[in-house]
Amino acid sequence: MDARAAFLSTRPWSFSMTFSSVTLGTLLAALAGKFSPIIYAVVLAGMVAFHAAANVLNDYYDVKHGVDKVGAPTTKYRPHPAAFGQWPPSSTLGLSVALYLATLLAAAYLAYATSPLVLVLVGAGVAGSVFYTADPFVLKKRALGELTVFAMWGLLVPLGAYLAQTRSLSLYPLEAAAPIGVLVGLVLLANNIRDIEYDGSVGTRTLAVVIGKTRAARLYEAMLVLAYALVAAGVAVSALPVWALLVFVTAPEAYGLRRMFSGDVPVDADPRTAALALKFALAYMAAFVLAIALRYF
Repeated sequence: MDARAAFLSTRPWSFSMTFSSVTLGTLLAALAGKFSPIIYAVVLAGMVAFHAAANVLNDYYDVKHGVDKVGAPTTKYRPHPAAFGQWPPSSTLGLSVALYLATLLAAAYLAYATSPLVLVLVGAGVAGSVFYTADPFVLKKRALGELTVFAMWGLLVPLGAYLAQTRSLSLYPLEAAAPIGVLVGLVLLANNIRDIEYDGSVGTRTLAVVIGKTRAARLYEAMLVLAYALVAAGVAVSALPVWALLVFVTAPEAYGLRRMFSGDVPVDADPRTAALALKFALAYMAAFVLAIALRYF
């Protein structure tokens, strides 16, 4: 197995979502006076391994189900050794299993060093990521893809990062991370709108396929608005620091993206959405860094 191809098959450009969710959960813990750089590093490494494992497993099952093959939309913009037959299926599956084992190793350490509840959250995340694409559920074929990734990166990951630092559970990470989760779900929705015709032709009933392109485009716009509205509402009720309004510096870019689906959907619809999600997340996290820093002045 070629090391460079193996690395690229994990889709490392997508790890910004995991970085955002882990870092946000950690900052929320720091706001409560709890922060360990070692725990942060282990959580981040473990969750990146988890994200990579899920991406590779998705490739394995999409090839197995006949969804990913030469000429499929996903093969036109990224390396896909499994679809091109450069690797046997066993190699793709083996890489995914190895990455999941790395995730579980990090989880075991965190369970020992912080709280056994870490294993519950990681177990739920692994189950969700496996059945997102694996038989018998294949959640992505049941129009549950966006909801699944929202649950992962908008709920479980930030809550787990917070738990590892504070050794306690709280509703606050779920509330504060919701805008990030919405945008992560939006990246998948953009991908599914772009691939709507192909997905329908191979029997993959994504949310976009089920509700149609027009309604999916309207949903995309609504989710964009929701991400900003959640921040504004949080600031209004003092659940978020006023600095969270920094996310609105990305609003002009969001306004431009909402018009992507009026005609032919660009091939980079999801990377463009992901770029917005990262900028939004960086501005959002900067707000919490400011809130923490100002405590010392």
